[in-house]
This record gives sequence, structure tokens and C-alpha cells, in this order.
Amino acid sequence: MAEITAQLVKQLRDKTSAGMMECKKALEEAKGNLEEAEVVLRKRGMASAAKKSSRSTKQGSIGTYIHPGSQLGVMVEINCESDFVARTDDFQELVRDLAMHIAAADPLFVRREEVTAAVLDKEREIARDRAKNEGKPDKIIDRIIEGRIEKYYEEVVLLEQPFVKESTITVKDLINQKIAKLGENISVSRFVRMKVGETQAAEPAEAEAAQ
Repeated sequence: MAEITAQLVKQLRDKTSAGMMECKKALEEAKGNLEEAEVVLRKRGMASAAKKSSRSTKQGSIGTYIHPGSQLGVMVEINCESDFVARTDDFQELVRDLAMHIAAADPLFVRREEVTAAVLDKEREIARDRAKNEGKPDKIIDRIIEGRIEKYYEEVVLLEQPFVKESTITVKDLINQKIAKLGENISVSRFVRMKVGETQAAEPAEAEAAQ
């Protein structure tokens, strides 16, 4: 077991934003292994977020991001349970990060349940034709299609996209980390992304709590 030093605790805290005692306990459980301790904290964060996911989020903040050159802009509404949490630096950092992420990653929906049946049918048709053109055996084409649909979700659903500032976690993971740290449910309500020259701005996407 590696020695659990103050420096090791600080490293884990810097990576995860978890509290000092939580980091120390996670490192003890992981026998001093930094990567395993990070996994422990993420699992705890997800469990904490799941317990809070049904709680109402009526407070929050609207964040904006304007890309240098003023050709691209984003407005996003992030909700939480109390005005107190909405004013914290951690929550405001999340709002800024998500606005910037939306500008960079161009999601179309907040969560996968918003993807329409018509869109999914079209993506499945494309995936089926592609698999046949690649000469894949018929018996595995359905499995290939569902795998590519999962990949499509990762590309267009905000909560399932890799976070642009830390690609090892998803946006949903990032939100769950904040839920665990701040002790309140947090949800993405809606966003709109606008780019100069587009004939129509993207439709605002809406969702409730990250689950």
C-alpha cells in the first residue's frame, strides 16, 4: 500500500474537486492508488447524484459564451435547488464550462430521450447501408447498427458527449461530480447555439436532471 501523503490527497482533490476527507478515504480504499481512488470517487458521485436526481431544480443561472470574433454564441440554462448554490463559484464555473462546451461540441439534444424516432430511423438506415457496403455478415449487422447508434448518441447528446476540457469524462459525469460536491441536484434545462450566417439557430434543447 502506497503512503497516503498530503501531496497525494491534494493531487486527487485537484483532479476531482472532491473534499479533502473524501479524497483521503478514497485513497485509503484504493490502497494509495491515485487512479483507482478517482474511480472510487466517481462511483460515489454517481450514487449521490442518483439519489438527488428526483429533487426539484427551480433555481439556477443562465450562462453565455461568445467565441472570439463574435461569430458563434451560446446561451444555456443550468438549474439547481437553491439560490445559495446557484451563486457559488463551483456552480458558476459549471455554467461557464457547459456554455463553452456547447459552443465547441455542437450538441443537438440535452439527453438521448429527446432524439426523435424519425432521426433514429434515419441513422439506423444509414448504419445498415454502411454495414452492408462494408461486407459485414447479416447475422451481426443489427449489433453493428446498435453500436453505431450508441456512437451517434455520444456525438449529438450533450450529457453523453466527452467533456471538451477533460475527454476522459462525459458532461453527465461532470455534472454528477458537481452534484456530489455541492449536495444539490443539478439539471440542464435548455440551450441555444447560434452561428453567424446560419439561416436558423439550433432549436433549444430541454431536459430535466442528469440521471
